[in-house]
Amino acid sequence: MIEIKQLAFTYPGNSQPTIKGIDFKIEQGEIFGFLGPSGAGKSTTQKILIGLYDHYRGDISIWNRDLHDWHQDYYERVGVAFEVPNHYLKLTGRENLNYFRSLYSGETEKVDELMDMVGLLADAEMPVGQYSKGMKVRLGFARSLLAKPDLIFLDEPTAGLDPVNARMVKDIIQQKKSDGKTVFLTTHDMTVADQLCDRVAFIVEGEIKLIDVPRDLKLEYGRHLVRVEYSNNGKIEFQDFELDGLSENKLFFKTLREHNIQTIHSQETTLENIFIEVTGRKLA
Repeated sequence: MIEIKQLAFTYPGNSQPTIKGIDFKIEQGEIFGFLGPSGAGKSTTQKILIGLYDHYRGDISIWNRDLHDWHQDYYERVGVAFEVPNHYLKLTGRENLNYFRSLYSGETEKVDELMDMVGLLADAEMPVGQYSKGMKVRLGFARSLLAKPDLIFLDEPTAGLDPVNARMVKDIIQQKKSDGKTVFLTTHDMTVADQLCDRVAFIVEGEIKLIDVPRDLKLEYGRHLVRVEYSNNGKIEFQDFELDGLSENKLFFKTLREHNIQTIHSQETTLENIFIEVTGRKLA
């Protein structure tokens, strides 16, 4: 669906490029995570892909068509939710969505159904200026789905949300994937990326350091151990065992038989630890 070749971008007045010749592809129906710390080039890349910045170098093909050749018809097929919500604050939530709905020529979602989906229907008649930050984030997310887009750009989609509403948004994103939609997700939240993304790209200082499947990364960089925690004379102790040959490990089964087992879990690493190991940078 998306193919990027040698994409580079320099902000006016800057001597150094923000994006330094990156390459990647995104497949139809994929949730693709673009991960990195603030200032890495995530949002800049997204703004290029949604047509806000056009003075870039390199090639961008979307649906086998050069991005420069897309015009208003492009926005009939894509949805965008920005990290910082931008709404008409004096209008109600329903009025905001109805206004943006009127800008599309094709079929759109029903506004009240969208507001209900993101838990805002009860507040549909409230001026958005009275919404909390999390409510504004959910309204922006709902707006990104108005045109039934095939391609959805999400920038930090769960930022400012409590755990319940964050889970709701993530469930909707996964449902859109099940419906065959493609999602380009930029974030520095590795937990969100791990839960949602089919593949992730690590970007630091405008360069992509790695692209892979989260599960494969954790297997490659994680410790191939299983840790057994157990109670021994009132103290919690643990023993690590190699996963290879575990079925033949007599000490492992002896530990299971002779102790009050508390937990058993493999020693997987996290995407954040992998990011730090690969890039030498922290996400903060």
